[in-house]
Amino acid sequence: MSYCAFVFDNCQESKMGSFEYRVSLHPVEDFREMILFCSREGSCKAEMVASEQIRKMENLLNEGGLQGWELVQANFGQDGVLVFWKRQMH
Repeated sequence: MSYCAFVFDNCQESKMGSFEYRVSLHPVEDFREMILFCSREGSCKAEMVASEQIRKMENLLNEGGLQGWELVQANFGQDGVLVFWKRQMH
């Protein structure tokens, strides 16, 4: 896994503060079947994803969550999964 982190200041007038962002790339070998579960028409079916692959994704999300990261988005592609995270800075 590789990642980089960015810090952005939230400029809105609210009680929200600054957020830290992290982008992590996970190789296709780890999520081989997860990138193939959507049809060309755009319909996606979870039952087409092997339970082992679902557990790998759950583990990835739980590991990030334990470190205070919140999933923003996950993009699946030919090279693997690109995951965008954020957490509030204190």
